[in-house]
Formats: sequence, C-alpha cells, structure tokens
Amino acid sequence: MELAMVNDHNFKSGFVSLVGRPNVGKSSLMNAFVGQKITIISPKPQTTRNQLRGILTGSDHQIIWVDTPGIHRPKHKLGERMNKTAYGAFANDLILLVLDAKDGLTGADSKVIETIRKAATPVYLVWNKIDLQENKEKLPLIEGLEKVFYVSALTEQGLAPLLGAIIEELPKGPAYYPPEMLTDNPERFLAGEFIREQILKNTEEEVPHSIAVLVDQMKERENGMTYIGANIYVERDSQKGIIIGAKGAKLKEIGQAARKDLEELLETPVYLDLWVKVRKNWRNKDFSLRDFGYQEQK
Repeated sequence: MELAMVNDHNFKSGFVSLVGRPNVGKSSLMNAFVGQKITIISPKPQTTRNQLRGILTGSDHQIIWVDTPGIHRPKHKLGERMNKTAYGAFANDLILLVLDAKDGLTGADSKVIETIRKAATPVYLVWNKIDLQENKEKLPLIEGLEKVFYVSALTEQGLAPLLGAIIEELPKGPAYYPPEMLTDNPERFLAGEFIREQILKNTEEEVPHSIAVLVDQMKERENGMTYIGANIYVERDSQKGIIIGAKGAKLKEIGQAARKDLEELLETPVYLDLWVKVRKNWRNKDFSLRDFGYQEQK
C-alpha cells in the first residue's frame, strides 16, 4: 500500500470496541478481522484482562479494533479494574455489542446493555456464533439497537457485511499506524499472554484465574534464538504444585505449547525459561496489580 493512499483526504479511520460479557467470542472476532492471532482465546471466563488492539488497514480505511475484558460481577480488585477497562472503551468511535447466538439473551447480557445505553457512541448489535444457532429468528431484537448483524468468528460467516457497515460508519481521518502493523501491543506483553493462554488450557477450577505472567527477559541471542524468561505467579502453594505437576511434567507441557505459538509470532526459535512463584492474594493488592500491568482506569 502506498503511503499517499493512507494519507488521502477521503481516508477513514477509527477505534471500534468489542464489548460484552465473558465468553461471547470478542477475541475470536478480532483475530478473524485482523487475520492473525494477536489475542489469546480460551473457553474460561475472564481470559481477556486488558484492552488489546488489533489493526486492519485497507486502501481507504484503518480500523483499530479494541478487545475488552468481559463485563462481569467482580469478586476482587482485579475484576473491578477489568470492568473499568471495558467501560473505558465506550468512548471510542463505535461499539460492537457482542452476544452469544447459541446462548441467546442472558441476564448478564441485559446488564451490559443497560450500561451501554448510557454511552454516546453508536452501537451495533452483533450476534456471534451464529453457526451454532439453527434459527436466528429465535434471537430477540433489542430496542435502540437497530443495526443487527449475525456472524461467526469461526466460519467467518457474516463478517463481510459487518465490516462494510463499520467502514461506512467510520469518520474521515488519518492512519494512526503503519499499514503493515497488526497490533500495538509489545512483543513482551504478547509473550506473557501466550504463556497464560496455555495455563488456561491446561488447568481447571480456580487455578487459571489466580495466574499472572510477568516476562522479565526477552532478547535475541547471537545464534538467532530468542530467549524469554518469565515468572508465573499464583496465590497459593497448592496452585504452584498444580502448575509444576509431577516431576515438572505440567510446566513442561505448558512451556512446549507456548513456545510453539511464540515461535510463530516471533518467527525465530525460542528458548523459554519458566519459573513458578507464589504471591498471596495478589488480585486484591494494588501494588501487585500495578506490577502485573493491570493499571487503574480513571
């Protein structure tokens, strides 16, 4: 793409927030639009903890997708900050309210809708996972949300009409990022997220929600290999034992899966050095939340 096209006076750009309760497929939608995995996916609630941005640049537009944490009833300070992070995305150019077509309208969805109604930003209703709903006529229309789209992040059904409507809605403006850029999240942050994703996939019950990953070192060695040193934090000694597993088997399994994803991301061989540490009740401690990158949203 030529730079002149990006700077054309007819160029359109804007920030589009994906908002909804946990597990409706917001992250999957952003990955599908960008065309590459830049945010982690898990069937477990509250996988996304930060605002994550994906960038899609066309010949006459640039969309900055903003993936947000699922809005939920918080049980600790981390949950409160996650909700504030999601609410902070209401001020962008367009909100996509993402609902799960398989589940239909839930009580948790209704509470999110009540909150979104207070936003001055245009809102599109997006029923995701439509491939799992045999009859979309069963899905209710919602007063005040007249623009409704039925899509599937998995099969990409309905994505083209939604994308066209978004581009039509965008204001005229500049490209905020270079055309080849897919995300503005640092590689170190993405490395920590990819490690956490494998922990989510390989642990159960409360353990996944008690995990924080902090990448201490990330550097390319002379042989072209990228060294990544990361600490996995849990809240209790029993959780540490679960993560490590018998003779270190579970930690090895997590490391091997994460290394594969990291090598695809970085396009280099990766040496992954993982350590598990205990920081008790970190989800309710302000200094720990700051250390792990969960900043207070104003």
